[in-house]
Amino acid sequence: MDRLRQLSPAQRQYLLITANYWAFTLTDGALRMLVVLYFHRLGYGALAIAMLFLFYEFFGVVTNLVGGWLGARIGLNRTMNLGMGMQILALGMLLVPVAWLTVPWVMAAQALSGIAKDLNKMSAKSAIKTLVPEDAGQAGLFKYVALLTGSKNALKGVGFFIGGALLSLADFRGAVFILALLLALVWLDSLKGLNRELGKAKNKPKFKDIFSKSRAVNILSAARLCLFAARDVWFVVALPVYLASQFGWDHWQVGGFLASWIIGYGLVQTLAPRLMGSTPGRGSALLWAGLLALLPAAIAFGLQDQAHQSLWLLGGLLMFGLVFAVNSSLHSFLIVSYAKEDGVSLDVGFYYMANAMGRLLGTVLSGWIFQVYGLAACLLLSSALLLLTTAISLFLPREHGVQV
Repeated sequence: MDRLRQLSPAQRQYLLITANYWAFTLTDGALRMLVVLYFHRLGYGALAIAMLFLFYEFFGVVTNLVGGWLGARIGLNRTMNLGMGMQILALGMLLVPVAWLTVPWVMAAQALSGIAKDLNKMSAKSAIKTLVPEDAGQAGLFKYVALLTGSKNALKGVGFFIGGALLSLADFRGAVFILALLLALVWLDSLKGLNRELGKAKNKPKFKDIFSKSRAVNILSAARLCLFAARDVWFVVALPVYLASQFGWDHWQVGGFLASWIIGYGLVQTLAPRLMGSTPGRGSALLWAGLLALLPAAIAFGLQDQAHQSLWLLGGLLMFGLVFAVNSSLHSFLIVSYAKEDGVSLDVGFYYMANAMGRLLGTVLSGWIFQVYGLAACLLLSSALLLLTTAISLFLPREHGVQV
């Protein structure tokens, strides 16, 4: 407690925001795994399961676009707390009797959850720009961004495991109730502790300002869209269904493996500043995106080897996670670096709108391509999208930290 009292107000706010982000991510990851595995157990196909997340991703696009403007006007504390409250409401919608858990109802709950998640993420990522000391420089900013992003994804992996475990140990409603209770306790603390002026723009932005005027932000956003579409086109729906149907894995095994992957991915993100050795810029973005583009195609080729199929898939997935983590951390730093100081959430919101659009595209394609053509086709499409990411990155500014 004495060490906490010695921290500056900005450091205490950073810790509170990180704790909020952690708690939200934990419940969000668990909920996603619960929905995928529960509806797969009910006999839903891959495309039908993907459709359950359609509104989750679609409203993430809208929320990031409008949420950045909203955060600049009313403050990031309010957008973060609003997101947490909406997630609790979304979880509450899934506590209805099993007969009510129809596809439209679950899609509506997921839509609310998508809005909540992106309000929370946009608020947390934007707040870093205002809380990191100016004397920390670009290298210090990279470390703070990598720590927040990596720890969040590690906890998302823990959430995947918790979701699979809760579904095995309790019924669907019991698992959802536990998640809602956990988040409600954290939300009450957040309502009291967050600075009311956090992230407010000095000059109130107009609604037309939701679209970024920065060339660097626009280019990075396009690269981010392709990057996350490339991941989700095989990871979100195709992979867990493939592991369950082709390898015969149960809920514990699927949830445990994907959780371990996400946890490892998050830990690599926190280490990205050390792995890269210098503050990243365009050259780093090109190198790591180009390297990542090779991996899904290699995994798709390896799946043709029936005797060692599991080795190719699982080993390749681990390599993909390591390289993707560096790419994601690098992008997360660049957007905070490129964003304007005043009203930072406008640029960050626009960028995460592109991120959500990539997830939406990847999720829909994951169900459709897998159901019609199989996992290898999903992987080849992933490589094509990553080559596009690399090509777009050619147009990023040579220097980091520019606002053009």
